[in-house]
Amino acid sequence: MKLTIERAALLSALSHVQSVVERRNTIPILANVLLEAADDGLSLTATDMDIAIVEKVTASVGTTGSTTVPAHTIYDIVRKLPDGAQVELDNAGDGDQLQLMAGRSRFTLQTLPTADFPVMTGGDMPYEFSMPAEELKGVIDRTRFAISTEETRYYLNGIYLHAKEADSQPVLRAVATDGHRLARMEIALPSGANGMPGVIVPRKTIGELRKLVDEMEGDVEIALSETKVRFSLGGAVLTSKLIDGTFPDYERVIPEGNDKLLTIECGQFADAVDRVATISTEKSRAVKLNIEQNALTLSASSPDSGTATEELPVEYDKDGIEIGFNSRYLLDIANQIGAGTAEFAMADAASPTIVRDVADTRALYVLMPMRV
Repeated sequence: MKLTIERAALLSALSHVQSVVERRNTIPILANVLLEAADDGLSLTATDMDIAIVEKVTASVGTTGSTTVPAHTIYDIVRKLPDGAQVELDNAGDGDQLQLMAGRSRFTLQTLPTADFPVMTGGDMPYEFSMPAEELKGVIDRTRFAISTEETRYYLNGIYLHAKEADSQPVLRAVATDGHRLARMEIALPSGANGMPGVIVPRKTIGELRKLVDEMEGDVEIALSETKVRFSLGGAVLTSKLIDGTFPDYERVIPEGNDKLLTIECGQFADAVDRVATISTEKSRAVKLNIEQNALTLSASSPDSGTATEELPVEYDKDGIEIGFNSRYLLDIANQIGAGTAEFAMADAASPTIVRDVADTRALYVLMPMRV
């Protein structure tokens, strides 16, 4: 294998594939990236056996061939090369070493046989559809902050994607929850997604996909079966196993009939929560909302730090209510709504609260209150 490639193109592809590779590996080949030089360019592949990413880049190929080299090492080398450098890769010698040359720099990397590199991109995926990258980005951002990190409840460690009917319209719905809060986002059901099974896309896959989507425009092609999902975008293809578990009946925790409606400018609210929460104890991060006619008082207290209060104008015309929330959870939701207007629908101090973005009703958030 012998080729020349621009540093920027190689670095971009390596930055995507190396982040899939786990730093602690008991299987040596999984620490490597597979490099395959063909007439039409260079293909890079990395996997952790649950996710595989393949990215193709343009290169001037002198001799076709393939090899595998340590992913993090080659990424760090290319990252430290000067801008505009032409990188030459050559393992034409005895085959168990790869020469990397750029300008006056020369590196020799140990390789492992390509035959040992696992393949996980096969399998039939009968459901295929596409959606704009910008729309997929919105679906991920509005839900992924609520993914559980508790490994024992593995079925909550991802985003649940499924087809549903809402207001007599077919929608693709994404849901994530950690038991304390829930985020739900829906878009019009893409053509080809009819009849798709409900699938749970793992947290790590969501993170890698979000990085790829950030750097592209146009449509993302999605194919899935009951056990795998594949995202094709630009020159990259991300294939992942799905979480083998049953997502809970989330609709049971979305309350109906919450009639105490509070409307507030969200940016102003987030800033106030952030300030008041400075006082709250590190463990609970609790903030109390005392709501009266068109007035909200935020407060927090800690035996070590003292107390804090802040008043905000709101739209509210029901009986007064005192309710407490984890400030970090409030800020996560407020960050999704941004500078828009938020609506809180409450029942009482012990029941789940619904939060909506008034300008975008496709997203819905549910927040469990806490005692304060």
